[in-house]
Amino acid sequence: MGETDRYSEYKKPKKGILMGHDGNALVALFAINIIFFLILMLIQVVYFFMQQTPEAFNSEVIQWFALPSRLSKLSERPWTILSYMFSDTGSTIVRLISNMIWLWAFGFLLQEMAGNDKLIPIYIYGGVLGGLVFIGAYYVIPPLQPMIGSASLLGANAGTLAVAMATTTLSPDYRFFRQIRNGIPIWVLMSIYILIDFAGVAEMGAGYSFSHLGGALAGFLFVIFLRRGKDGSVWMNQFYSWLMNLFNPYKKPSKDKIKNTVFYNTENRKPFEKTTNITQQKVDELLDKINQKGYDFLTEEEKEFLKKAAEEDGL
Repeated sequence: MGETDRYSEYKKPKKGILMGHDGNALVALFAINIIFFLILMLIQVVYFFMQQTPEAFNSEVIQWFALPSRLSKLSERPWTILSYMFSDTGSTIVRLISNMIWLWAFGFLLQEMAGNDKLIPIYIYGGVLGGLVFIGAYYVIPPLQPMIGSASLLGANAGTLAVAMATTTLSPDYRFFRQIRNGIPIWVLMSIYILIDFAGVAEMGAGYSFSHLGGALAGFLFVIFLRRGKDGSVWMNQFYSWLMNLFNPYKKPSKDKIKNTVFYNTENRKPFEKTTNITQQKVDELLDKINQKGYDFLTEEEKEFLKKAAEEDGL
């Protein structure tokens, strides 16, 4: 029996992060995609009442969100390498709904398997690599080169495929609907998703297909590097934390180390002798960390703390 199993009787942890929890990355991705969609749809409605053509809407508005296939245009609006992966227009609402359903299906599992803090980085890596592959395809593949000046990329497909591929690579033997003949393997669901996705983009051009393949490759590579001890989400999460706390004095870390103020009892002890201080506060912090990232992300000191807490509780 593992330490988490033994300790679960002391205070049963929550099963993963719930949709209503603060900091839920899956909810954040949903919110950003829907907000961008509503903004573009509102602008499109305004253009409709002004009796403007769809071409005018695309040339005057969409170009500031969509990723262009020409590098010279990308240099003029570099933010589109990020904005495109969160943007869809009113004419593609079916694609948006489809992407959000697949994102929820695979994203929820990814949170359970690898932790909440991996989801957004994988999505962004997939979008960025998918965008770069999209641009590269128009420069390298001869049939696409004549369209390099007019082609652009929009939608969450590459990022969603990255999440789906990362989840499948993490646990290819995971099964849905286990009550039906031992369940359906996740790779079957992934195959269905790829078939539906590529059937939907066939009419949009080969550039879209290549971008989606780039997104899937990003999710696969993320897991491969993660298994080798290289977590590509760390710097992104640290940057986000630094950015959010930059102008918030209440969030700045104290000069005193947490392990000396919470983890250890410094009263009535000999010099250089540390005595473990079992506190409910520390227990809750470690259980939250397990729910967010998994037991393997605990340090040796934290694992020892859980073990000692379980023993002192008489388990």
